[in-house]
Amino acid sequence: MIREEALRWFEEGESDILTAKILLENKKYNPCAFYSQQASEKILKGLLQAHNEASWGHSVLSLLRSFAQINDVDISEIEPCAKELDRHYISSRYPDAYPSGRPEDYYTERIAKESLVCAKKIKEFAQNLMQ
Repeated sequence: MIREEALRWFEEGESDILTAKILLENKKYNPCAFYSQQASEKILKGLLQAHNEASWGHSVLSLLRSFAQINDVDISEIEPCAKELDRHYISSRYPDAYPSGRPEDYYTERIAKESLVCAKKIKEFAQNLMQ
């Protein structure tokens, strides 16, 4: 049986995917990318907790690698998505991540769609490994 705390994290991640979808539909590309990153972070924290492992930090890649190392799981197919999503943790929100302008000046529909696709892939990966 999956621990309640693991489900709380996983379900909040699912909610963030829905938020990212709404943001994409409304052409809010940088927040879409951020919510996609947040969704993946929360889903992986839920996955780690479902396996009675600690979940610290905000890096999707670090959380994924931690899970893979502890559980001897191949992450080679999903690792590029984790790397892509981590790029949006700061740059999607803070203007000083760029030499000029605001984050919305640098985000496109393509970037937002890719981040949402990656979040969905992380969710599918985690769902298959939840106990």
